[in-house]
Amino acid sequence: MAGIDSKDIRKVIVACDAGMGSSVMLASQLKKQLKGTGVTVEHTPVNSIPDDADVIVCHAGLAARAKAAAPGKVLVSFQIFLGDPAVTRLVNTIKNGGTVDA
Repeated sequence: MAGIDSKDIRKVIVACDAGMGSSVMLASQLKKQLKGTGVTVEHTPVNSIPDDADVIVCHAGLAARAKAAAPGKVLVSFQIFLGDPAVTRLVNTIKNGGTVDA
């Protein structure tokens, strides 16, 4: 998948290894930032990404596992949990329109 138009994004999944800690904070932050956009943000283990996910957000160290668990989904990987430019771009694109690239 090359990308997804922001108007087609309904669910963002923050995928993590164990389901605790920093990724929970990131999911909470994304929920606040995307409030009022109609986009749902959920947090799941990387091996349990739901089929209805439109965009998966995960740490770069888990990107290969996320791609294997959810082939064909748009993946946004990041290096730092809070304030990463990739996550900021995702939020801005959802709010302002555009395409989120895989």
